[in-house]
Amino acid sequence: MHTVWKGAISFGLVHVPVKMFSATEDKDISMRYIHKACITPLSYVRKCQTCEKEVEWEEIAKGYEYEPGRFVLFEKDELETISGEANKEIKILDFVNLTDIDPVYFQKTYYLGPDGTGAGAYSLLLEAMRQTGKIGISKVSIRSKSSLAAIRVIDNCLAMETIFYPDEIRPIAQVPGLPDKVTVNEREMEMAKMLISQLSTPFEPDKYQDEYRARMLDAIQKKVAGEEIRSAPEVQKTSVIDLMAALQASLDATKGGDESKVTLAPDASVTVEKKPRAAAKPRAKKEKAQEPVT
Repeated sequence: MHTVWKGAISFGLVHVPVKMFSATEDKDISMRYIHKACITPLSYVRKCQTCEKEVEWEEIAKGYEYEPGRFVLFEKDELETISGEANKEIKILDFVNLTDIDPVYFQKTYYLGPDGTGAGAYSLLLEAMRQTGKIGISKVSIRSKSSLAAIRVIDNCLAMETIFYPDEIRPIAQVPGLPDKVTVNEREMEMAKMLISQLSTPFEPDKYQDEYRARMLDAIQKKVAGEEIRSAPEVQKTSVIDLMAALQASLDATKGGDESKVTLAPDASVTVEKKPRAAAKPRAKKEKAQEPVT
């Protein structure tokens, strides 16, 4: 893995030297803009509109527009000093329960590995957090951006989740159309809870696949081979009018396991197709034991 950051975790007066690695990778299929006339990839040019020339990276600074057309400029070292990135420290402020944090706060996950002679302190922090069941809320600056972070244990590794500050989370009240008071039909509620119960299962991430990426890779291979891609248009689903029928059909389907298929028609009617079960093999008849001849 490529090291993206080096520093130390601190809690109290204890410092734990660590290296940071990205825990996730983007597997989206990258597409480039192509000039169709000559099949040439297009490039983006950093051009100054005043000087009318391309600008090299060493001539570029970051600036904030405080009035239309007026900017204050900042060099890289100034931004690092302001953000606190120069001290390379992940300072744990509090220890809390993971269940206290709503998932809306989480941004990106990083793995933290021990660095240099800090293996002993690393193991101590990891095991102490594992046995207490706590996670550490800290502050960290990466690439001139300051953020909150949650330090937690994944197997035998410390992981850091960057999280949003509270004022970065939009209020739910801004969502249009939310009901002032939630009212539901008791029978529908009972069936919905039954359906959730029957569909409940332990989380197994390996069973979920990126179907879009698989279809995209297949289409790319066909294009490379010169094949023409044809596909039927997908039928747009309408809103469910008969909610009870949809719930009942869904419950019937879960009882049938993989043998049933629920279909929502354009008129919102629900049908359940059941595959015929394989015929049972006839049992072999037991032969009567012959009585011994005397």
